[in-house]
Amino acid sequence: MTAPAPIPLRSVPADDACPFVALPRPFASIPREEWQRLHALTPAATPFSRWTFHRAWWDGYGGSAHEQYLAVVARDDPERLRGIVPLMHRHEVEATDSLTASTLRHGPGAPLTGVPPTAKAVFFAASYHADYATVLSAPDDLPGVARAAVATLADPPDPGHGSEPWEIVDLRRLRADDPATAALASAFRAVVDDAGWCFLREREDVCPTVELPEGADWDGFLAALGKKERHEVRRKLRRAEAAGEVRLAFVADPAAAVDGFIALHQARWGADGLFPDSEGGRRSRRFLESLAALEGPGGALEIGFVTVGGRRVAAVAGFDDGTTISYYNAGGDPAARDLSPGVLAVSLYLQAALARGRRAFDFLRGQEPYKYEWGARDVPVDRLLVWRTVGQGPDGGGDGR
Repeated sequence: MTAPAPIPLRSVPADDACPFVALPRPFASIPREEWQRLHALTPAATPFSRWTFHRAWWDGYGGSAHEQYLAVVARDDPERLRGIVPLMHRHEVEATDSLTASTLRHGPGAPLTGVPPTAKAVFFAASYHADYATVLSAPDDLPGVARAAVATLADPPDPGHGSEPWEIVDLRRLRADDPATAALASAFRAVVDDAGWCFLREREDVCPTVELPEGADWDGFLAALGKKERHEVRRKLRRAEAAGEVRLAFVADPAAAVDGFIALHQARWGADGLFPDSEGGRRSRRFLESLAALEGPGGALEIGFVTVGGRRVAAVAGFDDGTTISYYNAGGDPAARDLSPGVLAVSLYLQAALARGRRAFDFLRGQEPYKYEWGARDVPVDRLLVWRTVGQGPDGGGDGR
């Protein structure tokens, strides 16, 4: 693969109102090293904002959306990248979505504000399969980067550089406490009246997360659980240990573990899994294969297998960013149900997180009851919704404000 060409920044229009300008650019034109530099400067950045995740998403799901990335530069220094606002556009619902299993899953909480399925919408890129999204920028630059992005969305469309007329801006996966959420909300609110837009911020979902005390060990962690939960974990671990040595081993190169992970995932979930024999399943496989190859040994993605007496009973896939373990997905052998493979997987992964000195174990989106049995607390995730027609809501009803 040849290296991408530098970002063609060309001349930047003068505007005293904002020191930055956001220019639509193809994803491939943004150098990986520049992307990762900004990722490292962004306190709220997660593995879902890494260059590797975006590259893999387009490899797997590229046919379901169109790029609309914004490269943000200072007007007086247009050669230095100051921010990346990763966007894409598509209809809210495409005719092929049922075939390709492309859906923006929402938790069982309050229903979200409806949007017509035919609406031309701008989303965060890769957000269909990410649990978090954000704007990449140094904290001091973030307010200006957000204002520049909103200004570009207010400009006439620029089809030559990946911009399209939109009816809805539907930005999801934003942690409620992410500074980018507040910066974007402020930037939208500042222009809605003049632009003839309406704006809504609402709760999209939650990510149950376990906070891990500094210096805590496994016994200390268990002691903080409820009596019933602590008893159940210990009982199931003892039962598994009676059948043989219980281990969680991570494969050095995650690419070598993809087939084994998929096999156990599908064994557990079948037609409801991510990798059925369908177009959607094949896209999911391409995405994971690409992500594993791009991350490689020592990357953020890790895939491991739980064994009992040498027998594989479960698989885990997660991200380790040095502070937080994100529990991305798992699988298990239904024939090993008596060994409680799901409990073993979480127990051993939590033990690994504690041994590494990590401060949080994030179960990611969804309010499945088992997450709270491990002491998880909800981390709110918000949605920013913008639509053009004043006096009419995005679903054709009231204005929604």
